[in-house]
Amino acid sequence: MSKHVALITGGASGIGLAVTKHLLSEGWKVVMADINDKLGQKLSEELGHDASFVRADITVFADQIAMFKYAFTWGGNRLDFFAANAGVDDKQNMHATGEDLDENGDPRPLDLTTMDVDLIAVMQGCWIYKHYARKNPTRGGKIIITSSVAGLYASPINPQYGTAKHGCVGLTRCIGPPFLEAENITVNVICPAFIMTELCPPKIRDLYPKDQITPMETALNAYDMFLNDDTLTGQVAELSIEKVILRKQIEYANENQRWMLEDALKVWRQAYG
Repeated sequence: MSKHVALITGGASGIGLAVTKHLLSEGWKVVMADINDKLGQKLSEELGHDASFVRADITVFADQIAMFKYAFTWGGNRLDFFAANAGVDDKQNMHATGEDLDENGDPRPLDLTTMDVDLIAVMQGCWIYKHYARKNPTRGGKIIITSSVAGLYASPINPQYGTAKHGCVGLTRCIGPPFLEAENITVNVICPAFIMTELCPPKIRDLYPKDQITPMETALNAYDMFLNDDTLTGQVAELSIEKVILRKQIEYANENQRWMLEDALKVWRQAYG
């Protein structure tokens, strides 16, 4: 029996690297996709023959196509799990007091790289993965998206990041049940609180209270929960210190809202063909 195969974006550092090492210890084969070519190649060599690296800028659709194709082929024509994990913080301060104007005195466009990485690329990745999950020896697979507590609460410091992470939660709830029903793919999302990784600035390491840090083990426990349960889909796991808390969506304001989002689905499906 061939080994299970995973593709992890942002796999060369942080949560992605921790999940890579965890899955390798569990007997998986893992493809790390990352933009850091030098580090990725180095890790691939260190982690052994069941790990491989592919350079990919996930904001480029052709790169995503190439990384999925590589992972599926390298894994022996199977891809059991896609971790949409790569993420970046805001690249431009939306609260800046000064103005960034062009030669006409008009505002230049806001740098939306964060939205492209943290949300648009995640949606494209889920879209592409569906294609490969249909080719698996047993049709189907698993997707786990990395959001953040900023996807559940307001995050004024990084508004693009917070908005994108809210979008990841919404995406999971929207496609989770239909993907399982139609494609045998489970889709779930984790929302970690602050996890200390090597990416954290030195000042944060010194200033952040140790008792407010969520250990990496909590994230790995959430991954295991979703990977080991074929019935969980559309679920949102908030990670806080040692706890994995499944969060339900807000209650419907009234019966009309419930009807429109649940019973009226058949009407919308007919309208969309």
